[in-house]
Amino acid sequence: MTNNLTIAIAKGRILSEALPLLARLDIIPEEDPETSRKLILRTSRPQVRLIIIRATDVPTYVEYGAADVGIAGKDVLMEYDGNGIYEPVDLGIARCRMVLAAPADIRVTSGRARVATKYINTTRNYFSAQGRQVEIIKLYGSMELAPILGLADYIVDLVDSGRTLQANGLIALDTIADISSRLIVNKAAMKMNHLLIKPLIKNMAGLVSGDA
Repeated sequence: MTNNLTIAIAKGRILSEALPLLARLDIIPEEDPETSRKLILRTSRPQVRLIIIRATDVPTYVEYGAADVGIAGKDVLMEYDGNGIYEPVDLGIARCRMVLAAPADIRVTSGRARVATKYINTTRNYFSAQGRQVEIIKLYGSMELAPILGLADYIVDLVDSGRTLQANGLIALDTIADISSRLIVNKAAMKMNHLLIKPLIKNMAGLVSGDA
């Protein structure tokens, strides 16, 4: 049994919205994650440390035990193929939507439609559930360009306000999933490190529900 707890957090918006939640549990990094070059940060609780990593890596670090728990977006978890993690709490932060979008005047001709996205598994599952076959083109950013330049008929991407879609002449055709960030836990750590993890889960759930 370990007396230490490692929390993996995705960089960017998730980190900025997770830090106030952690602060309410007296977990405050000793250095500002926004300015520090360190990827491992000590906190106000000596037994707890944070690791700041790319969003797509958070579930991997948690599943393989490099971190006991993590905070990651549901979009990342939907894409993740592993099964070594629990997902006990929806933290309700970094909210957005995953949508299917296309040009407002889309006219898809016969043949297999092309979809640009970085969410390969989610997109495949979405169209498969509808009995539709599509060609999926993996991109890592600037999805809105794909339909404009004829690379794809549709895109699957995250939207917040929808202004970027609108600015590029695209419209959301369907919401595939409502996205928020989740607390995830390594299955083995839940048993071996339950004295630290179970109170964290309970307290996080309390903060989200307003009971804390």
